[in-house]
Order: sequence, then structure tokens, then C-alpha cells
Amino acid sequence: MIKKIPKSLLRHVGRAIADYTMIKHNDYVLLGLSGGKDSLSLLHILAHLQRYAPIRFELGAITVDPQIPGFDPSPLKTYLAELGINYFYRRQPIMQEAQQHLQGKSFCAYCARMKRGIMYTTARKEGYNVLALAQHLDDLAESFLMSALYSGRLQTMKAHYTNKTGDVRIIRPLVYARERQMADFAKAADLPLIQDNCPACFTAPTQREHVKALLTDEERAHKDIYQNLLHAMRPLMVKQTFPQGIPKV
Repeated sequence: MIKKIPKSLLRHVGRAIADYTMIKHNDYVLLGLSGGKDSLSLLHILAHLQRYAPIRFELGAITVDPQIPGFDPSPLKTYLAELGINYFYRRQPIMQEAQQHLQGKSFCAYCARMKRGIMYTTARKEGYNVLALAQHLDDLAESFLMSALYSGRLQTMKAHYTNKTGDVRIIRPLVYARERQMADFAKAADLPLIQDNCPACFTAPTQREHVKALLTDEERAHKDIYQNLLHAMRPLMVKQTFPQGIPKV
């Protein structure tokens, strides 16, 4: 059963989709579904929009199981079947492959790249032209600060872009939504969260965790910090003008 979405969350997603022309008539949208609060929330939001939005589009979901101890997304198979959403479950021993090819590089970056490749391949094979990812405003702000502080570059995740081969558009409908909105919705809707993603990503403090804590402290003192960060990031999210101004977050 598709859950009732809070109006504020729907408003943020609807505004982002409209601002960046993320979903067009007759698009085939494939959602990257990890089983965490963000992707499961986006699943229900897109299913709601598919039912009620004036633009008609098809919706499917894909989970890439990296076959890592401590992460078992297989219960999603039953859940997606109950929702009646077209679902693709792909398994690949990514950690085992990483041990052969990494040579000291970041496992998380390798895993993300491999998962993205599998999602692209599935989208092409199954006829989906749009890949939806569940990063939210908090993720974009953290990436923005990490890039500036640790790499000396001004960049963040794009809200909407086309991959290098030009056959799949990537969209992030949650770019105006706050992480706490997904956490609240997941709890209220009793979503079947898949716990403990990859142990390799949680064994030690990371730069992202440090920046997340920094932003949490700053927001306590300056309530408009994410509004200001969104304003600063807009030119980096996509090269486009927005006459309606910056949305309230």
C-alpha cells in the first residue's frame, strides 16, 4: 500500500521536479533503491506522483546487492511485489572484486561506481530513460563543503543531468528536501528499512560524518544555514535560471 506523503515533503519534491524538468511525459523512471529511509521515501513519493500528477510516467525500482556481510536487501523483493512496482534485483560480489582491483583506493567510491554501472546497464536493457537517486539537500550541502574544504573545488551533486553516453538522465528529486523529513516519514509510515548498509562504510569516522556534525552545530546557531547553502549551490546544481526564486526549506 502506498503511504500518505506529508504535504511539505510533496511540495519540496514537486518544486524540484518542476524547477529542473526532471520528469517528462512518457518517461520511464528507474529508482535506485537501497532500502534506506531516503530511497524508500522517494519510492512512495514517486508512486504517489505517478498516480496523481498530470504528467504520465512509468516507474520501476532497482536494488544492487553487493553481497557484503551485514547488508541484506532481499526483503525488498516481497515489499515491491506487494506494492505492484516493477522491480529489478541485481547481485554482484563487489567487495570480493574490490579486493582484487582497488590497490589502496576508496572502497566506497569503487562500490558506488560499480552500482551505478549496473543501474545504467539495467536501465538500458529494460527500456528506462531516467535514473532517480535519493540524495537530499543535506547530502548536497555536505558534498559542497567537503569539496571546498578538502579538495579546493566548488562543486556538489547535480540535480538533473545526462550521463556521458547520453542515453540515461539522472535526477535527484529530493534536492530541496531535508534528511529529517525522510526520517520522520519513514518512522510515521513504518517503512521496512534495511538496516546496516555496508560495514566498510561505518567502521571509522569519515570526512562526511565530520561535516555533517559541523552543519548540525551551525544550524543550531543559524537556522537559515541550509537555505543559504542552497542559494550558494544553485549555480553548481545545474546551469539554469530560476525566476521563481529560492524555495523555503
